[in-house]
Amino acid sequence: MRLIVARCEVAYSGRLSAFLPESTRLVMLKDDGSVLVHADAGGYKPLNWMTPPTVIEPEGDPLERLVVRKRAGRSEDRLDIRVLEVLSDVEHEMGEAAGLEKDGVERDLQLELAAAPESIEPGLRLDRREWPTDIGPVDLMCRDTEDEWVAVEIKRIGTIDAVEQLSRYLERIRLDPALAACRGVLAATTVKPQARVLAEARGLTWVEVDLAELRGQREPALTLFG
Repeated sequence: MRLIVARCEVAYSGRLSAFLPESTRLVMLKDDGSVLVHADAGGYKPLNWMTPPTVIEPEGDPLERLVVRKRAGRSEDRLDIRVLEVLSDVEHEMGEAAGLEKDGVERDLQLELAAAPESIEPGLRLDRREWPTDIGPVDLMCRDTEDEWVAVEIKRIGTIDAVEQLSRYLERIRLDPALAACRGVLAATTVKPQARVLAEARGLTWVEVDLAELRGQREPALTLFG
């Protein structure tokens, strides 16, 4: 991972345009091709970013410019970082990453729903747990009654971030022509109102599940939405 602290200007062009005027920022270049631009305010979210796969083109020695390009259908997304002054430029070997372990509720939900995917949607059947993508595994990959693919992401609490995560997985999954029609379902014990709205706007389904019901400790009252 390469971490650059620099005074810089950042211009994004593609599906929309955005510009960050000169300021001191952290530019994070990950080995998987991710590029994130952070400020020292605004919480954990980057000001701008590009997800893999990307092409990163540094210019100058010392660094004067970073151009990050990514194909987006017939168009191209482009992040143009003009470096005015480098304050720090270091690289770290991170080694092989250990997988994120879900908390107890999420882990148990995944096991129960993998054993009974019809609890998510009538007729749904499991194809594989932890279906790999190049940005991480989706929890369950299933087939519906029409034999179409369904990607299921499982959370204890369904938030906007969970919807965004599922959307990113689907973007990668659908690059395979055989999976181009794959749809997504967010399953959680509780789905936040904002997440419901965003999921439906993205064409995703959401469903609230009860771990006690899945374990047979309570009578089911499952309802599917979206």
